[in-house]
Amino acid sequence: MEVVKTVVLLTLMTLMFVWVGGMMGGSQGMLIALVMAGVMNFVSYFYSDQLVLRHYNAVPVTHQEASGLYAIVERLSSKANIPVPQVYIIPDSTPNAFATGRNPSHAAVAVTEGLLELLDDDEVEAVLAHELSHVRHYDILVGTIAATIAGAIGVIANMMQFGAIFGGDRENRPNPIVMIVLAIILPLAAAVIQMAISRNREYMADEGAARLTKHPEWLQSALAKLSNYNQRGMVHEATPESAHMFIINPFSGKDISFASLFSTHPSTEDRIARLEELKFEIR
Repeated sequence: MEVVKTVVLLTLMTLMFVWVGGMMGGSQGMLIALVMAGVMNFVSYFYSDQLVLRHYNAVPVTHQEASGLYAIVERLSSKANIPVPQVYIIPDSTPNAFATGRNPSHAAVAVTEGLLELLDDDEVEAVLAHELSHVRHYDILVGTIAATIAGAIGVIANMMQFGAIFGGDRENRPNPIVMIVLAIILPLAAAVIQMAISRNREYMADEGAARLTKHPEWLQSALAKLSNYNQRGMVHEATPESAHMFIINPFSGKDISFASLFSTHPSTEDRIARLEELKFEIR
């Protein structure tokens, strides 16, 4: 079912991108947009994991190099009935973590050195359970491709203000007023779509972690610690395009006023409250 949801969602995002191309360049614009979407989906599907791991200087570790961390990942993978993912450590003092990969058979989990120093073993297990839940439900693939297409829609929408892309037939182009309206609406629509995808799946991953560990309070404690720390700093070289991947938004300390409405993560308070409701159900 998760695979079907993933295919449907990515298809809708691609169609939206093609529609934008058609609005600006007619049939020629649609064709160019379709080719662009195909290239973006291909790169995101096969190479996004290595690109993001390289961006954050993530270092692969073996069972011998990080036996305790590996043992937790292996135990949780067995419970989740998925292959054991590759394990990476990011040389960064800010505590955070993310998962990446196109499917459970080609997945990786990465934690920062700061996370391993800040959290106790139970809290680390809860964080890893959260990330493995993302892997199990193909969340990272969806988020990565959705972010790629949403970003491209935003770029094209900005270019629409000048009516200077695709070079299609003028008769097929909308009038200037329509183009200006779309230039304003499309980036907002793309941001809302990305936000909705990320926020909903964060809640799902939190619940998945609670059910894997049978201890929602472990994740509650971890989220509180991570959130408090990330208010003071963020992972080095963090980017808005990859913010949705982390268990805690690395820009949470900078999320203020109107911008917070488009945060890729729900508030830590809401996440902790939902986990509180799960305690009685799980036990």
